[in-house]
Amino acid sequence: MSGSGLHTYGPLVLHLLVAAILAGLISTLSVLIGWRRPDRAKQQAYECGMEPTGDAREPFSVKFYLVAMVFILFDVEAIFLYPWAVVFRTLGRYGFYEMMIYIAILLVGYFYLWKKGALDWHK
Repeated sequence: MSGSGLHTYGPLVLHLLVAAILAGLISTLSVLIGWRRPDRAKQQAYECGMEPTGDAREPFSVKFYLVAMVFILFDVEAIFLYPWAVVFRTLGRYGFYEMMIYIAILLVGYFYLWKKGALDWHK
């Protein structure tokens, strides 16, 4: 590796520049030559093919936010399983036991949420 080794990042920088220029070009062309025919139907809110009813600013139950946070928590923690699976053979028994402890901690958290009723929608 000669110099500082920054020359290896050249293809990455080139790729990012091409992607940024292409995204900007497509967005600009869309604004310049795109059709603009707004009518009442296009200006109306669209939600799953159903006509919107009620006020959009009504309060949501905290249950929605709680389930979203729980989903993100377990989803991010499940991502740690992939690198472990890749290096599983090099870790040996020690790595296996550590991951079992990790999964046990996740299960304890899951059962805690289950017992607290955080996953029960019929309350």
